[in-house]
Amino acid sequence: MDQSNRYADLTLKEEDLIKGDKHILVAYHMRPAAGYGYLEVAAHIAAESSTGTNVEVCTTDEFTKGVDALVYFIDEAKGVMKVAYPIELFDRNVTDGRAMIVSFLTLVIGNNQGMGDVENLQMQDFYVPWSMLRLFDGPSKDITDMWDILGRPRKDGGYIAGTIIKPKLGLRPEPFARAAYQFWLGGDFIKNDEPQGNQTFCPMKKVIPLVYDSMKRAMDETGQAKLFSANITADDHYEMCARADYILETFGPDANKVAFLVDGYVGGPGMVTTARRQYADQYLHYHRAGHGAVTSPSAKRGYTAFVLAKMSRLQGASGIHVGTMGYGKMEGGKDDRNIAYMIERDSADGPYYHQEWHGMKPTTPIISGGMNALRLPGFFENLGHGNVINTSGGGSYGHIDSPAAGAISLRQSYECWKAGADPIEFAKSHKEFARAFESFPKDADKLYPGWREKLGVHK
Repeated sequence: MDQSNRYADLTLKEEDLIKGDKHILVAYHMRPAAGYGYLEVAAHIAAESSTGTNVEVCTTDEFTKGVDALVYFIDEAKGVMKVAYPIELFDRNVTDGRAMIVSFLTLVIGNNQGMGDVENLQMQDFYVPWSMLRLFDGPSKDITDMWDILGRPRKDGGYIAGTIIKPKLGLRPEPFARAAYQFWLGGDFIKNDEPQGNQTFCPMKKVIPLVYDSMKRAMDETGQAKLFSANITADDHYEMCARADYILETFGPDANKVAFLVDGYVGGPGMVTTARRQYADQYLHYHRAGHGAVTSPSAKRGYTAFVLAKMSRLQGASGIHVGTMGYGKMEGGKDDRNIAYMIERDSADGPYYHQEWHGMKPTTPIISGGMNALRLPGFFENLGHGNVINTSGGGSYGHIDSPAAGAISLRQSYECWKAGADPIEFAKSHKEFARAFESFPKDADKLYPGWREKLGVHK
C-alpha cells in the first residue's frame, strides 16, 4: 500500500523544521526492493517507525495523524531519504521525564530494518533539537577531569598515553598486575580489554587489589598520577554495580583515578545509562566491541560508526573508541576524524546535519587498534590535535626495550608532532622513540624509508 499521501511531505523545508525545534531529523541511505517505488518505500519506513502499519486501521484519529513521522526529502539517484520525527513520539522516563536512546533506536531503526520492500536501509546521521537534547544525560566527566588528575592544564592538556594489558586474555592475577606496573612506569592510562572481567583463572577480587598495589608503587616511583579503566560489563545491572562498588572500595582514596569501562554496544544503552547515573563521579569509558556487525562500511543496514558515537555523547559516555582513522589495524579512513569532531566539539558538522550541543560536555575520542609511536604523527596531523586517549597494546608491550619504554615512545611521538619536527631527526635525540623504529620495522620501512641508514641501524 502506497502511504506517501500521509507519511511524506516534500514541501517541508529542513531549515524550518530545525527552527521549529519540534522534530528529530534522521538521514538514511535506502534502496527499495525490486518492484517498489522510492517514495512509496520511504513513506512505508516513516509509517512503520511512527504511527502506521501496512494497512489502514480503524483506530487512527486526528491526533494520531498529528504525530506522524514524515519523509521530507528524497534523492533517489543518491539513495538518500530524510525523515522528520515529532519529539512527542519518543518515550520519556516515568521517574524523571528524561529521554532514552532505547526509545530513539526503537523507532528509527526498529521494524524498518526487516521490511520486505526494503533492500537496504542504514542510518547515516541524525539531528537532535534543543528541546530533546536537554532531556539526555550527556557526560558527567570529560577529558579535562583526566588532565586534572594528571596535573595538566584543563585546556589543551594533550595526549594521554595508554595501553591495554596484553595478552588480553590468559594472564593470571600476578602477571597481569606486573604488566600494569611495567607500563605505568612510563605511561598514564591502562584499560581492561573488552573481555577481561572475572575469569576463573583471574578472579576480579584477586586481581583488582594487585592492580591497585601496582598503581601505588608506580605513582611512588614516578611521582606521577596514574589512571585505570576497569571493565564492569555484565548482563545484569546488579552484577555490574557489584563490580563497580568493589573496585571503588578497593581503590579507596584513589577512586578518582578509576574509570569504568562498559561494552556499550553488546551491553546496550541500559548498561551505559546505569553506569552514567549510578557512578557520575567516574569517567565513563564506552567500549564499542561488536559494533562492526552493523557499522562496518560494508554493511547495508543498521547505522554507522558516526551515529554510534553521536548517540554515546547523548547517553553520557565520557569517552568512546572511534577507531584509528586508517592509521591502525581497524577499518576506517581519514574522514573518520569527523566522528571525533562531532563528539568533542560544541558545534560540528555531520554527513547531513549540523549539530549544536549547547554546552553539553564533550566525549573524548579514544584511539585504539594497532597504533604505535611510528603511526601516531600521521594520525595527529590528520586529526589536527592530540587531545585524545590512545591505548596502544602491542605498541607498548611490543617495544624492544620494555612496556615503560613503549609508553615513553608514545608520548615522545606526540611531542615530535607537536613540535613540527621531522620524526627521523627527532628520534636521534629521543632514545625510546628511536627504538620504536627497531621495534616495528615493517611500519618503519613503510612510513620512513631509509630510516636504518639515517639512524645508524645495521641489522
